[in-house]
Amino acid sequence: MMNTAPDPYPIGTPGTPWGDEERAEWLSQQSRQRSYESEVLSVIERLKSDFDVEEYGCLDYGSDRYPLMAIRSRDWHDDLPVVLITGGVHGYETSGVHGALQFVEQHAADYADRVNLLVAPCVSPWAYERIHRWNANAVDPNRSFHENSLAGESAALMRLVEPIRDRALLHMDLHETTDTDETEFRPALAARDGKPFEPGDIPDGFYLVDDSENPQPEFQQAIIEAVEQVTHIAPADDKGEIFGSPVASRGVIQYPLQQLGLCAGITNAPYRTTTEVYPDSSRATPDRCNAAQVAAVCAGIGYAIANR
Repeated sequence: MMNTAPDPYPIGTPGTPWGDEERAEWLSQQSRQRSYESEVLSVIERLKSDFDVEEYGCLDYGSDRYPLMAIRSRDWHDDLPVVLITGGVHGYETSGVHGALQFVEQHAADYADRVNLLVAPCVSPWAYERIHRWNANAVDPNRSFHENSLAGESAALMRLVEPIRDRALLHMDLHETTDTDETEFRPALAARDGKPFEPGDIPDGFYLVDDSENPQPEFQQAIIEAVEQVTHIAPADDKGEIFGSPVASRGVIQYPLQQLGLCAGITNAPYRTTTEVYPDSSRATPDRCNAAQVAAVCAGIGYAIANR
């Protein structure tokens, strides 16, 4: 589908990067629309009977304080490989958060004594509450996983992951691509950076982002095959692309994960991927989106265990 964004973006001067005034104006327009405490922390609290739960950091934005929570296998064995699951790096991508939590509730026990699980289900809680892509400083956490990161969300997750960075077998980072990527978030990005906005297409369906520096096509296709039992897979457009990138195989594109500072590049796991669910499809529901994330995680873990 094609979306036309407002032109010019209502904040800033076209062609001029934002300064403090424009960022403050943008921040003043953001409002809390849902509750991290009731929708996320309450679920994590229920899991404490079966998993170890830890606060790995805290974000303070004005008067708002957000504890950053991770869930670990209770019977952690140092001789087992580690599986890292992250969600909500972009807070507005709802099924990434709830798909991660649903996986823990429904399936994590299936992998006891085979892998150690480390799950950070909502990396960006301020953005989760405001259904936004950026943090309160108009910074995208998913371009900020690098040294001296300006995103507290990203820096905290990197500190959590550092001890298992070289031991991880698998990292799955759960995302969505939405219509608002084209109508709001990409236009805002162009305005923030003083660049022209170039409209594009939103892919209709689920797809994956592999690592162009270490592609694993069979792993990616195992996930695609599992997810298509739940929801439809995004086809390539007339250019043979998905969201502006060449299709490497059905439903899969590739980015240089570490070079771009993406969350999926924070470990040296041999198996890494970013899921992209499309919640705005007429064929999608919130439950189906969550189920697609769960199916992806289960397929990814199964493949990684079988091929380690």
